[in-house]
Amino acid sequence: MPKSLFWTRTDTAGSEHVVLDDREGLTAHGVALAVDPIPYTCRYRLTIARDWSTNRLEVEADGAGWARSVRLERGRDGWRVRTGEEGDLDAALRAAGHPPAGLPGTDDPGRLAEVLDVDLGGSPLTNTLPIRRIGLGRLPADLATSVTVAWVLLPGLAVVPAEQVYTSLGPARVRFASGTFTADLEVDPDGFVVRYPGLAERVGDR
Repeated sequence: MPKSLFWTRTDTAGSEHVVLDDREGLTAHGVALAVDPIPYTCRYRLTIARDWSTNRLEVEADGAGWARSVRLERGRDGWRVRTGEEGDLDAALRAAGHPPAGLPGTDDPGRLAEVLDVDLGGSPLTNTLPIRRIGLGRLPADLATSVTVAWVLLPGLAVVPAEQVYTSLGPARVRFASGTFTADLEVDPDGFVVRYPGLAERVGDR
């Protein structure tokens, strides 16, 4: 049966709700809301292969006076990235005292050549992708695994490669690290995040 997961943000006012099916890889569609750096709504669709490598991510984000979209699709010849933009997000960010986001997508998809996972900014769901793909729950505790992900920043939808490290800490615990940032995640038996300190907590499971 499909699953419904809901997280409330703990770093800012916001939430995420996703409906997914993980019986053969993963198909998911979700909505994420947040007020930081400016209020926005994000809608996404995600398709993951049986080996838990990412096939496709489609994201739309919008707010007052602007809308953006990005589509990432992995094929035999690498990643294809398509974008769309209406209005002026950068003007809205500057008016709120924040730096501009720049253009959505990436000007060099070749930088994603080795990428198998995507990471949607602020979304606890996408931490599950490398956890399941590398079989972290079956690895010895304290064994670190490095991955390179296509990090999709919100709300601007810029796409950049990012190095991340996942380490099993024993049952239901995974350490996530990127650069100088580290967080010990609580996960359920299927590898979905229950608690991400400083970002989100899962509520109302059905």
